[in-house]
Amino acid sequence: MAITSANQLELLQTAEAVAREKMIDPELVVEAMEESLARAAKSRYGAEMDIRVAIDRKTGKATFTRVRTVVEEVENYQAELTVREAKAWKEDAEVGDEIIDEVPPVDMGRITAQSAKQVILQKVREAERDRQFEEFQDRAGTIINGVVKREEYGNVIVDVGRGEAVLRRNEKIGRESYRPNDRIRCYIKDVRREARGPQIFLSRTAPEFMAELFKMEVPEIYDGIIEIKAVARDPGSRAKIAVISYDNSIDPVGACVGMRGSRVQAVVNELQGEKIDIIPWNEDAPTFLVNALQPAEVTKVVLDEEAERIEVVVPDEQLSLAIGRRGQNVRLASQLTNLDIDIMTEQEESERRQAEFAERTQLFMERLDLDEFFAQLLVSEGFTNLEEVAYVELDELLVIDGVDEETANELQARARDYIDALNKKALDRAAELGVQQSLFDFEGLTPQMIEALAEDGVLSLEDFATCADWELAGGWTTVDGERVKDDGVLEPFDVSLEEAQNMVMTARIQLGWVDPADLVEDEAGEDGDAPAEAAEEAGA
Repeated sequence: MAITSANQLELLQTAEAVAREKMIDPELVVEAMEESLARAAKSRYGAEMDIRVAIDRKTGKATFTRVRTVVEEVENYQAELTVREAKAWKEDAEVGDEIIDEVPPVDMGRITAQSAKQVILQKVREAERDRQFEEFQDRAGTIINGVVKREEYGNVIVDVGRGEAVLRRNEKIGRESYRPNDRIRCYIKDVRREARGPQIFLSRTAPEFMAELFKMEVPEIYDGIIEIKAVARDPGSRAKIAVISYDNSIDPVGACVGMRGSRVQAVVNELQGEKIDIIPWNEDAPTFLVNALQPAEVTKVVLDEEAERIEVVVPDEQLSLAIGRRGQNVRLASQLTNLDIDIMTEQEESERRQAEFAERTQLFMERLDLDEFFAQLLVSEGFTNLEEVAYVELDELLVIDGVDEETANELQARARDYIDALNKKALDRAAELGVQQSLFDFEGLTPQMIEALAEDGVLSLEDFATCADWELAGGWTTVDGERVKDDGVLEPFDVSLEEAQNMVMTARIQLGWVDPADLVEDEAGEDGDAPAEAAEEAGA
């Protein structure tokens, strides 16, 4: 059957019908028809020919054309021709021009028609996949209602209207099971474009699912008056959610709980009875943590911001409540605050303080040749090391009971003598290891620091300038989701990361590796305090 003998408008009618059914652009269907007809023509005239088909968008008439490119040397005579041959068609033909002439329509045999149909179906399928991907990609991060179609190896296949989505086994709450035609509410966690089409992955265990449920139940959250700052979940068992109100007249916890608990109960019912602790969020990390550990009472909190760790002291009888069953309470509080939490009882904390007191007392007894009572007096007044005793203002020693000016001078003399002896020993050891004078002369490094650097192979100012700040001050690295400690060479001397950055930059400036003017210019408008200080020190 020749294409010209068919009702030409039937092509356009078919394209519109298919596009309407699949909810895609009719233009895509017409383009698929043009490509399928072009393939059919190639099978008739020759695969090496460049045959193109154009369907008139108003009349439906299909025009078949042969395209040949003008080249200097012909390799494919079916699709190319020389300039001399092209001038028979076009007088001013040049290399790169295209010569287009119309060819007769092809006869659409049964096999050709079937092939054309496959091309059209493939194009329509691709267009449908693109539309589905774009639609659900925009809906990622929202809640969707669907109907369970079937279950495969623990994964639930959900009909979400214009496509199918997958609720994986590990994204279900507890031991949830579903039967075909059950209605289900899920969170669209991810949408990916894959070879077999767009894949929509659902979740009921994601913390964002709970946040979106609260947004649906609490109008104040939807309106932005209350914000959910953090969510931590043990799916199906317990969860903690931190909220803050931007309107002083609205209690964020009360608004989320609702009248007689109606709002929070609606979320609990959807999450298979998961218990939810609603906690007021606070910018102060220790205060927020105290709230997060509810219902346990907290006696004392010690925060180590650099290590992102926090020590919590609770009464002895509150320890099990603070930790929770199988560590659930402290684990959720840690997830909520993004801090590593160490919990100890008041007795354990008291024993630790006593051990530290005894250790410092022994230090002063041995190194200052003091009796136990006098050493304990120093520790009780807050002295922790020899440097504090040696270089503190004399008046701070005189406030100690039984210490007169002569005694205070003697204490400081003993402390300085011991420190000088330690410094000499450290410098001698560093010299034995081959430390160069440039490192000895560098300000900011104590003899003990220079000795530690030498034992680590840092022997010159050039070696020191190549060090990374974390190599000196230490730091934390996340490996497989766990925080791992990186020990620094100067970490035992309480060198902070900022101080390490400042020292390394100063060394680089002194060596001429960095121009202070360029450094200040690069840091303009940014938080460049440490490099700026380094530039000032090097200039001084």
